[in-house]
Amino acid sequence: MQSALKILRLDIGLPLDGGGTLSPLEIGYETWGALNAAKTNAILICHALTGDQFVASPNPVTGQPAWWDNLVGPGKIIDTDRYFVICSNVLGGCMGTSGPASIGPNGTPYGLDFPVITIADMVRAQAALIDHLGIDRLFAVIGGSMGGMQVLEWIASRPDRVGAAMPIASAARHSAQNIAFHEVGRQAVMADPDWQNGAYQLAGTKPVKGLAVARMAAHITYLSDAALHRKFGRRLQNRDELTFGFDADFQIESYLRYQGSRFVDRFDANSYLYITRAMDYFDLAAGFNGRLSDAFTAFKGRACVVSFSSDWHYPPADSRHITRAMIGAGVEVSAFEVETDKGHDAFLLDEPQFHQAMAGFLEASAADQGLQ
Repeated sequence: MQSALKILRLDIGLPLDGGGTLSPLEIGYETWGALNAAKTNAILICHALTGDQFVASPNPVTGQPAWWDNLVGPGKIIDTDRYFVICSNVLGGCMGTSGPASIGPNGTPYGLDFPVITIADMVRAQAALIDHLGIDRLFAVIGGSMGGMQVLEWIASRPDRVGAAMPIASAARHSAQNIAFHEVGRQAVMADPDWQNGAYQLAGTKPVKGLAVARMAAHITYLSDAALHRKFGRRLQNRDELTFGFDADFQIESYLRYQGSRFVDRFDANSYLYITRAMDYFDLAAGFNGRLSDAFTAFKGRACVVSFSSDWHYPPADSRHITRAMIGAGVEVSAFEVETDKGHDAFLLDEPQFHQAMAGFLEASAADQGLQ
């Protein structure tokens, strides 16, 4: 089924923060809409940790529905009748872009021989795709969670190539708490005997138990206490009383096990290790002498920073930190905190206030840039 993926192969040496280059570079990507004659209507959407390039159409490999089809499509807020929308699988991913499951120079999957990557490396790969498409300047770059990190990296490293930026439910650096959760997930994967020190493809195994546990732990951070209580509370799963055992007595236990089992069918375990590590390494200010505002001084476009009140994964304080730094850099920035009890995943759900804010931001940006 891999043939159903749109994959660009570039015979270039992609420079990496960790040293050396990656060659060749493969990028799995999708586009919707049409690029106008002036090539001024392109929107790059950056996906989150376990996302992919299928932001507005079903994934032909996994069968999963589009992950943002409530926002992206004909006549929708990110209107593909008006904009040329691009989304690519991140570097290190497992949906067509070069990653640890890709075939390396020796003819076998890279495994742990794949170089450790960063958010900046992901953006370098995206920029190579944008170059290939013949686009000098993006109308907007939009992304949530890890996608928001990529948005911030774009305007810090390529400020002249972005007209508008919307980082959503994100942060300018990973907190110790988030690094800790990621480490729990990585250790769960690596403790699975079927991981085979990263060479499980050659061994014909798959660390499904470890990856499922990693997904379960991470999924908790995407929800709020209020959302968990509303959906599950302490309700029992298909029983009237406790079993006094270790089966899934509670609905929340059954839900997490289900989330874990679904995840292993669509995601590569080594990709999970690599991408979480890239997020942990992200600290945008570190490349600007510790001053986050200096990362934004060259960006002359418009920005909108969005957060969600019940998000404890990337809390509103993280977004306020970004907003203050942008103000200090002279960026025309608006900040919007959505009142919701849905937690971090609210950016993927039906949140009318968020959707209205995005619509207003895109219209203002279109007026700024003279896009009809």
